[in-house]
Amino acid sequence: MSREVRLGLLAIAGLATFVAILIVVSSLEPARPELDPLTVDEVLAEPDPVARWGIEELYIVGWYADLDEECAGDDGGADATVAWLQRDCPLRVLMPDQPSDDVTQSALEEGLRLAAPLGNAFPSRAKPTGPNTRGQPLVFIGHFDDPAAERCVPERLERCRRTFVVSDYEGSLR
Repeated sequence: MSREVRLGLLAIAGLATFVAILIVVSSLEPARPELDPLTVDEVLAEPDPVARWGIEELYIVGWYADLDEECAGDDGGADATVAWLQRDCPLRVLMPDQPSDDVTQSALEEGLRLAAPLGNAFPSRAKPTGPNTRGQPLVFIGHFDDPAAERCVPERLERCRRTFVVSDYEGSLR
């Protein structure tokens, strides 16, 4: 075997070793959350999402539904600064499957409850009245256990802590 062939084989073996090391090192790190979002089913299966994820920023994919009619609720309690977190109307949720156009509030209560301080982290209404559903799953970015939850009325404190507080959403999966 000539000297050039041996050097070529050595270079190929070195390159293969380098690629193998890169693969091993990259597999040790967790996937970026925006590339591997949680599903609504995974979140709903968790008995205590607050204990599991706390205020960690999460990406959750699901079918968005917003019910502006038929919902019965209040203005959010005595503290107006947390009304956005503890009120029932409008009811915004992420569902594991696409809800029908005639979905009711009781059916939506099985989903993952969403809230946002300014309410502008949600898609605009597709219809002026009735349920607002989307034809594709969306990825919502946010966290559980918002600091404002501590100011919710005592009977809603746990629900406030388990509400997914949305900071943004993305309209399509990558």
